[in-house]
Amino acid sequence: MIGYTTIGTKDMDRAVAFYDALLAEIGGKQLMGMDRIKFYGNDPSSAMLAICLPYDGEEQACGNGTMVAFPGGSIEGANKLYAKAIELGASDEGEPGQRMPFFYGGYVRDLDGNKLCFYHMTPTE
Repeated sequence: MIGYTTIGTKDMDRAVAFYDALLAEIGGKQLMGMDRIKFYGNDPSSAMLAICLPYDGEEQACGNGTMVAFPGGSIEGANKLYAKAIELGASDEGEPGQRMPFFYGGYVRDLDGNKLCFYHMTPTE
């Protein structure tokens, strides 16, 4: 259903280093791009994340209520992504934990302030 989601950056080189290392944890890689935009994913025919310098040349700003969520594949996987993001310089927005009976997640802000979630859907009883 989703082709790709785009988030802005102030510093492409810094963002590329962050997302190259972070998304490698779940098999993601840079699939295509140009100077101002880079697309990450597992396959160009699946959902992708794009990082870009804003097209209008104005300063990057985070959307209020905007967040990109990455499935960890397990609770351990969600924890690993959260820890990797923190290691890469992300700031904590909520340590990983059970949020609802069926949802486990942890939250960070990337180097530009974009909100990311690393989650796992847990079985309900």
